[in-house]
Amino acid sequence: MQGLFVGLMTLDCIYQAQRPPQANEKLVAQAAMMVAGGPATNAAVAFAALGGQATVMASVGQHPVTALLREDMAHGGVSLTDLTPARTDPPPVSSIVVSQAGERAVISRNAVGLQVEPRSIDALSHIDVVLLDGHQMALSRQIASMAKPLGIPVVVDAGSWKPEFDQVLSLATVVIASANFQPPDNSDALLYLQSLGIPYVAITQGEAPIVVSDRGQVRELAVPATDVVDTLGAGDIFHGAFCHGWAGDFLAALTQASQVASLSCGYFGTRAWIAHCDSLTISK
Repeated sequence: MQGLFVGLMTLDCIYQAQRPPQANEKLVAQAAMMVAGGPATNAAVAFAALGGQATVMASVGQHPVTALLREDMAHGGVSLTDLTPARTDPPPVSSIVVSQAGERAVISRNAVGLQVEPRSIDALSHIDVVLLDGHQMALSRQIASMAKPLGIPVVVDAGSWKPEFDQVLSLATVVIASANFQPPDNSDALLYLQSLGIPYVAITQGEAPIVVSDRGQVRELAVPATDVVDTLGAGDIFHGAFCHGWAGDFLAALTQASQVASLSCGYFGTRAWIAHCDSLTISK
């Protein structure tokens, strides 16, 4: 499987602490790590960890800090296409505190100010699946428009609503939304996504069952129970695992994705789970 992941790359500074700090308070972290993050980026890492060949397309630039991002991508076996190679400003940074209960508090910058226009793109004929996280809207619309006539499945990560998102969603084969996704007209998320003619829709709800619309047939899919250490990036990992498992069987791919995402919640950070993924029955 060869996957193209288009969207956001951040520098994630992740701390494990008893709880998030209060105003004017300092806490000592029990553990810390610094890795590349962002929805498309974490999905690409998961896709590669499961045996796929992943390329992430994101704005990175040449600020000294970006060396950490490039090294992390190389370590994870992910190819990187830099959308803004001449950029000298630092990349978006996310600071995350993970509590003992596995909950996370996040402050971050998204892709505002990093938007790129459509450009010349090499043929997608070698790509098996495309994932778009909505953080590069114009480019995502271009790539989705190229992929659809080629029969390449377009998976959209709809974590939250973004301006002009409807123009990308309407080109999707699969939309996997979070419970936080809210259409601009405040209508029901599932009905809204179905109205766009999207064949396959799933709405994840944490540990609650996934709401599934498989070509209009609605059902729920239970997710595996797990002892939660950290939920950070679980949704992104879900998307990467789904893309790796996609072979036209929606429920099978969702089942694989939920197994991998649940596994990831048992470990601190967005990478430690990878050393344990062989414990799952995953087709590579």
